[in-house]
Amino acid sequence: MSRCDGLGCREYMELSRRQFLGATGAGIIAAGVPAWLPRVALASEFCAARDVIVSIFLRGAVDGLTMCVPYLESAYYAARPTLNIPQPDSGSPFAAIDLNGFFGIPPYMAPLLPAYQNGDLLFVHACGSTDTTRSHFDAMKVMEYANPNDPVIFSGWLGRHLMTSAPMVPGSILRAIGLNFGLQRTLHGAPDSLPIPKPNDFNLQGNAATRPARRSALTNLYQQTDDPLKTSAITTQATIDLLATINFNGYQSQGNTAYPNSPFGQSLKSSAALIRAEIGVEAIQVDIGGWDHHIEMGAREGILATKLTDLAAGLAAFHADMFAGNGKNVTVVVVSEFGRRIEENGNKGTDHGHGNAMIVLGNHIAGGRVLTNWPGLQPEQLFEGRDLQTTIDYRDILAEIIQHRLANSNLTTVFPNFSPTFRGVTEACASPRGDMNCDGAISINDVPGFSQAILDEDAFRAANASCDPLNADLNGDGEIDGRDIQEFTRRLLDQ
Repeated sequence: MSRCDGLGCREYMELSRRQFLGATGAGIIAAGVPAWLPRVALASEFCAARDVIVSIFLRGAVDGLTMCVPYLESAYYAARPTLNIPQPDSGSPFAAIDLNGFFGIPPYMAPLLPAYQNGDLLFVHACGSTDTTRSHFDAMKVMEYANPNDPVIFSGWLGRHLMTSAPMVPGSILRAIGLNFGLQRTLHGAPDSLPIPKPNDFNLQGNAATRPARRSALTNLYQQTDDPLKTSAITTQATIDLLATINFNGYQSQGNTAYPNSPFGQSLKSSAALIRAEIGVEAIQVDIGGWDHHIEMGAREGILATKLTDLAAGLAAFHADMFAGNGKNVTVVVVSEFGRRIEENGNKGTDHGHGNAMIVLGNHIAGGRVLTNWPGLQPEQLFEGRDLQTTIDYRDILAEIIQHRLANSNLTTVFPNFSPTFRGVTEACASPRGDMNCDGAISINDVPGFSQAILDEDAFRAANASCDPLNADLNGDGEIDGRDIQEFTRRLLDQ
């Protein structure tokens, strides 16, 4: 305990400083690249079948036992005499709000109830990484790379998803954004991705009056270089000008809830603006730090309560915004590197634990419930005699989302050395019209299936049990015939 203070573990604080200092230099370089804008042809419509994914990492190890309270566990109250959330019928102003007769949420997370009751929000409990480390640095690395057994892989799970899937918008120059000064490990290896802490302010820094002259000078400089530096410079500057077409500061939510005026709330507001602009961004990584509460955790009132209030308000606003009116296909996943000890310590905080909870939000998520293989909190049921067990691997949840909602079945590449168990957290992803091999994209590889569907629909069904032959009905008249050929050809040529 000597390495931890009221602001969190020294390891966690040093890690945060190293990431910031190392990433700031890279961010300055990225913002200082040249200023020409190539004409990029973007598709006219978003693929309606695939979701945009927003990945949120709670860095510092959130206390899942406060975020989703097992209020029927007597051992929970015995271990936390001052840090518990009281039972729903306790009469306490801090009483939990019941979810399912066993789990509840603290009252300050009530803004999430509409999403939960609508079946769009899912809690997954006793969930997380099976790695046993209690080091912030190592645990974050394991979760972001999602491959703890291979020390030579340095790409993130979301990066590998993007590497193995076709762009949602062909020709997009920006498929992924890390809302951070440096690209988070989750997105390492992702094509067409950039770290952009504030999309509304992504530009050359310094005096605005001299910006055109500096852009011209940098353009001339980088024109003399070779690839890959030249192409990278062109793409980065094109991204600057592309983001300038989006009114981030004036963005108006389509829901009835305003985004919190906090860094997290504004990150989600920027994410919503990016998604609604339909410029081709299909993955967004958001970080929230400061969850390492060894001293004065404040589960009822205090720092944890404040941070969970912000988390709930931000997610509620994003839910109301994204699914209002002409809603967008979006999935949000919220994870943290590990949980906290069940027993509170002598400083009214909790130390590093193991099993945790995660949140999944989306309009194609089988929510309105707490998904768990609950291990119990009695001493003989705990991991190493002190922590919540991990009974659901977080990769099970991510893998199902990637296959069913992001239309990517390359799970052996995205999650090496791991065979996921699907838990029924999603609705299957429908393939777009014209996708005759159901790989989530339209390409020359769909020509044989399209021809077979037109000539012999029964044969197509027999050969493609999981793919709908009506994907060949490109003109939407309910028939598969020669009249669909022209539209199929047009879509192929647009790729």
